[in-house]
Amino acid sequence: MTNPDVAATIKGHARLERNVTLLGLGTLLVVAIGGLVEIAPLFWIDNTIEKVEGVRPYTPLEQAGRDIYVREGCYSCHSQMIRPFRDEVERYGHYSLAAESMYDHPFQWGSKRTGPDLARVGNRYSDDWQVQHLKNPQSVVPESVMPKYGFLAERDLKVADPSANLKALAAVGVPYSKDDIEKAAADLKAQATPDADTADLVARYPKAQVRDFDGDPSRVTEMDALVAYLQMLGTLVDVNAPAAQEDLAKEKGR
Repeated sequence: MTNPDVAATIKGHARLERNVTLLGLGTLLVVAIGGLVEIAPLFWIDNTIEKVEGVRPYTPLEQAGRDIYVREGCYSCHSQMIRPFRDEVERYGHYSLAAESMYDHPFQWGSKRTGPDLARVGNRYSDDWQVQHLKNPQSVVPESVMPKYGFLAERDLKVADPSANLKALAAVGVPYSKDDIEKAAADLKAQATPDADTADLVARYPKAQVRDFDGDPSRVTEMDALVAYLQMLGTLVDVNAPAAQEDLAKEKGR
């Protein structure tokens, strides 16, 4: 014998499913409630990304290197997103944090990997290795299918207006100060010039690496910029801090 409550429920569902108007209104109501639950909280918070200590905007040189990275399509073969899976964490390092890409426009997240993930490639290899790898990838990784980018070492770095670049990024939320914007052109050259006074640069951009990157201190090239960008990736956040390691241990235990 069918329970009266169950029978009434089945009858109600049947009526709803056969009536297009009622089904449409019911769907609209459910979607509206779900939307409010998801969207309403956003009006009371300033940012959906939790800030992490150490994350900062790119220096002008790093930003120029990132622009070259995007221009040459490097993102087509190299993701910058280490997912919280055991095999990825053990190979590439601590999983990526959303905050590490909060100043990327556009971000380089993804899972397409013809080559390894580069989220934490910074300081993993020497500058000489990076330059040689870009000039002739097969000389250091014989099985590589990566094309050669030796021409970057022959091109002087030319950024039409570094200040305008930073100003545009500031307009979309990257926290560059007025001082950063005004000194962009000087900062760009100083970071790759060994004898330059970079105390102010490092004070405004903590952990900025200052040196000649491409092996030719007499000029600033596109190779300098790209290597500076690569050597910065994954170095700003201290993933070896106790809190970060505790989170990583939890992920591994799942």
